[in-house]
Amino acid sequence: MLVHFVTDEPNKIPAIRAMLEPRYHIVPRLLGASDTPIASNGVLMVDADLRKMARVEQIKIVLRELGSIPEKLFVVQNHVRSLVAQAYALGATAVVSRPREIVSKLAQIAAKATQSGVATVSPEITNSATVFAAMFSALQAGKAIRLSDAEYATAQIIDSIARNGLSAWLDEVRLYHEGTFQHCLLVTGVAVGFAFDIGFAGPDVKRLGMAATLHDIGKAHIPLSILDKPGSLDPAEDEIMRRHPVIGYELLKDIPDVGPEILDGVRHHHEYLDGSGYPDALTAPEISDLVRLLTISDIFAALIESRPYRPAMPRENAYKILCGMEGKLERSLVKAFRKAALAA
Repeated sequence: MLVHFVTDEPNKIPAIRAMLEPRYHIVPRLLGASDTPIASNGVLMVDADLRKMARVEQIKIVLRELGSIPEKLFVVQNHVRSLVAQAYALGATAVVSRPREIVSKLAQIAAKATQSGVATVSPEITNSATVFAAMFSALQAGKAIRLSDAEYATAQIIDSIARNGLSAWLDEVRLYHEGTFQHCLLVTGVAVGFAFDIGFAGPDVKRLGMAATLHDIGKAHIPLSILDKPGSLDPAEDEIMRRHPVIGYELLKDIPDVGPEILDGVRHHHEYLDGSGYPDALTAPEISDLVRLLTISDIFAALIESRPYRPAMPRENAYKILCGMEGKLERSLVKAFRKAALAA
């Protein structure tokens, strides 16, 4: 379950993460900051000084942005009566004070959500989509991302596909998401499904999934007018778009514990065996197995995306296009991909 944690003190964020993760995924928001989580699901937890009117006004802004979240949990130290009243006046559905109260209340909310069964979108999709949004938002604001966020999103996708299959994932993602986040969710799902079908062990599934999760992170620095353009890019726009693999590599290379395979996937997922790809015009001997798998997954996902200006291509047609890319993609891998591409 996602917890949107809103606070006025940065040092509270590590503390709440230490208390609640990994059982819950924390999406932090510092009052007054410009970055806002895109999803409106989970729980909203507010821990700020309600005695300061400036803080109250900032909280009201957050509540307007995330007001559709039904559960709004306010932390009020020592249950001070006037501040409890202020919290409820702002729209709190519950007020807690001590850490054990926070843990207990979140457990109640999670249990109620599970029992109700009213969600129209699987939690894995909403959770991972929110993480993608938070990572892109952080990078757009000039901040670094946490590798653990990408690991969380990847684990959510792996769990969903292991339980429900790739087709269910693809159908639901295309129904509820569009644009860059849809593509990221689809690529990771396709890559994970591909890895399962060819018998990858757990660590290898995660490694490919992580490369897929982060493969387009460089698009955080591409103008939205280009990312969301309805139709073909002109040559100047295409040149800018082609920078995203290198941008992604540069954004990730200094983050601790980002493995070389992941960096390789981020930088080289648009390379082709015949040397016609970008950004480094690699040829077959220079292209790793992980990149070859990721490239197939990326192309297939792009073909089957739902976009406002065109319907999704049938998976059979998309697979035929892959089969026709002789010399660019490894034939044996395209053949092995058939099961993932066409499975019902």
